[in-house]
Amino acid sequence: MNHEHNWSNSYTYHAARIHSPESIDEIRRLVAGSAKIHALGTRHSFNGVADTAGDLVDLRALRSDPVVDAKRQTVTVAAGTPYGQLARFLQSQGLALHNLGSLPHISVAGAISTGTHGSGDKNGSLSSAVAALELVTSSGDLLKIRRGDAGFDGMVVGLGAFGIITHVTLDVRPSFDVRQDGFVDLQWSSVLSNLDEIMSAAYSVSIMTHWSGITVGRLWLKTRLPGKAVQDVAISHLGVKAAQNASATGENDALEGLTEFGVPGPWSERLCHFRPDCEPGITEQIQSEYMVPRRQAVTALARLRAIAERIDQHLLLTEIRSVAADDLWLSSSYGQDMLALHFTWKQEPAPVHAITAEIEEMLLPLAARPHWGKIIHSPASRLAQVYPRLADFQALAAQYDPAGKFRNAFLDYHILAP
Repeated sequence: MNHEHNWSNSYTYHAARIHSPESIDEIRRLVAGSAKIHALGTRHSFNGVADTAGDLVDLRALRSDPVVDAKRQTVTVAAGTPYGQLARFLQSQGLALHNLGSLPHISVAGAISTGTHGSGDKNGSLSSAVAALELVTSSGDLLKIRRGDAGFDGMVVGLGAFGIITHVTLDVRPSFDVRQDGFVDLQWSSVLSNLDEIMSAAYSVSIMTHWSGITVGRLWLKTRLPGKAVQDVAISHLGVKAAQNASATGENDALEGLTEFGVPGPWSERLCHFRPDCEPGITEQIQSEYMVPRRQAVTALARLRAIAERIDQHLLLTEIRSVAADDLWLSSSYGQDMLALHFTWKQEPAPVHAITAEIEEMLLPLAARPHWGKIIHSPASRLAQVYPRLADFQALAAQYDPAGKFRNAFLDYHILAP
């Protein structure tokens, strides 16, 4: 049995074999000949979403040059392409994606399949840019499905349930510049009273913090240029002031490898938090994340503040971001704008399991939705209450994979179980 681990060494894969195919034909043969098989990206998930009891297909060896379609304003890339690599290519062509996640290291297919997102009140998740998917289905056939086709909205955030994605086509736009700046002295009371104003203060906004202080650690604004000068930020009346360093939390903990602050640069070098040539901060960690409807966001923040000391005891960092609504069935922002509450925990499995279970019980009644690549506790019957298209997803997965070739323990418990 193969005992490889995820990126943070917090999850051990149970697959009997891990393959690294270099061609689509090789993937087709693997799928056709396997009873249980699943795709594996860059190992940045913190649960078994990308695992199987049979064969894992590592997509990073499947390579092809990105292809730009100028007429459709799209780019088609190999599934295992890291976002940082794609961003550099697009920038060289004078093009851009609408957003990027925190890490440039994550693969395109893995990110869109789990609903990974960046930040911005008007920015949808990374999945919302998907215009088409090419994938190998359970029979070994190659399928291309496009936006507008029946089932497309269910398959984009597909969690590997429909097949092995080989290529992804994404919407692109003209390149743009961004300046990111850090601010301090933003009080928690101001966050609770002025949340919408704060989260709309820039193209992409992140609050980096612990929970028990009077002020949050850092407010990061990524401003699309041309835009307001930093000294004229819309929330200056809240008493924030420019930070003197790029520390994430306001303590003496400046993270290595952060993208540059205070200097304008291309979107490809500013929208991610970390540079692609550096390991992203502390690797020994566990992550959980919940997307809360904006109408419930202040209530959620207040409830978490009520247990702040117990959270901070095991917490490395929280990041608070915003994500715009989309139409993808299992997207955590399906149908409504969301506030994303991300927790990076110390690698302390037992206490982190306990506190994340408590947080999930606290937030699900507010219609919060868990990130599919992070720690999740609730079964499918519970998650159906917050993902209204879950039954449709179950039916579509059964249609494309009637023998359950792509099912795994994660899907059985959290998604596909009746």
